[in-house]
Amino acid sequence: MLTDETTNEQEDMNFERPAEVPTPPPPPSQEHPELRNLARAVDQVRHELGKVVIGQHEFIELLIAALFAGGHVLVEGVPGIAKTLTAKLLAQTLKVDFNRIQFTPDLMPSDVIGTTVFNMNSSAFTFNAGPVFSNLVLIDEINRSPAKTQAALFEVMEENQVTVDGTTHKMGFPFFVIATQNPIEQEGTYKLPEAQLDRFLVKINIDYPNLEEEQRILRRFRSDFRMKQQETVNPVMDSKTIKECQIIVEKVYIKDELLDYIASIVHETRQNSDLFLGASPRASLAIMKMAKAMAAINGRAFVTPDDIQQVAYPVLNHRIILTPEREMEGYATRDVVAEIIKKIGVPR
Repeated sequence: MLTDETTNEQEDMNFERPAEVPTPPPPPSQEHPELRNLARAVDQVRHELGKVVIGQHEFIELLIAALFAGGHVLVEGVPGIAKTLTAKLLAQTLKVDFNRIQFTPDLMPSDVIGTTVFNMNSSAFTFNAGPVFSNLVLIDEINRSPAKTQAALFEVMEENQVTVDGTTHKMGFPFFVIATQNPIEQEGTYKLPEAQLDRFLVKINIDYPNLEEEQRILRRFRSDFRMKQQETVNPVMDSKTIKECQIIVEKVYIKDELLDYIASIVHETRQNSDLFLGASPRASLAIMKMAKAMAAINGRAFVTPDDIQQVAYPVLNHRIILTPEREMEGYATRDVVAEIIKKIGVPR
């Protein structure tokens, strides 16, 4: 939890400067102790996860940034590279409710969001909440369930509420969805539609560990087959702290030139001849939110072009579609995003 002094000062802090003031903000190291406390909380989470997880530094940083930015995360990678494990351990570092939903072909929407049942004692219908009613929800292999089950997440991921039989049920705070999927195996899966993908703030693609990391994995668990080290991961952040961190991130300063830089990157995806589908304004907002979160995590009260470039691919890669010609030639969305960033001039 952030300190009491930090909480009392929070109402007076104002990282975001009015649009008409062009001067950059002062360095945060002395003026904003809140940022130091946020960075300290993030380091505690990293330390706890590091007791079990080897490597995956970018993955963990993007997860934390998305949590502070108030969005959801789609994680894609081959089996066995700790996608589910890292998500579960992140939940373990937070003093919040956690539910895991295994998506399968026979899963129904009511199995996710809940349903109304008739109560014989009260002679009235009551709502039985589904597993999605939690603070952190891990949806394992989201593409294993058909479209109607995937569509059950549309409202709750966008509006933090569920409507059943005309009655709206609000989610608690925080509400953070981490979904995983396997990019290789296609048999028995249902590809997420573009509208569903757009509900995720970022999509994180995880690759294999390098040789040194794999050697460290073997050494760490050579006498721990059941991975009992998971039990040593302690909760270090509660919902109040998460809320305070989200407020701090929202107030991080970003100058107009960088907002224009974001808009130019996203606009170029709609004009690029290598892309069949470009990104929407929701992508622009997502880049801005994630860039602010990255700045705060790194102890800065202002966004730099590096923050924007760092989050551009995780935000855009699931929102753009290559043309069939480029796909056949072996192009990847990462290549196109890199070319766009290289093409757009960086503000000074």
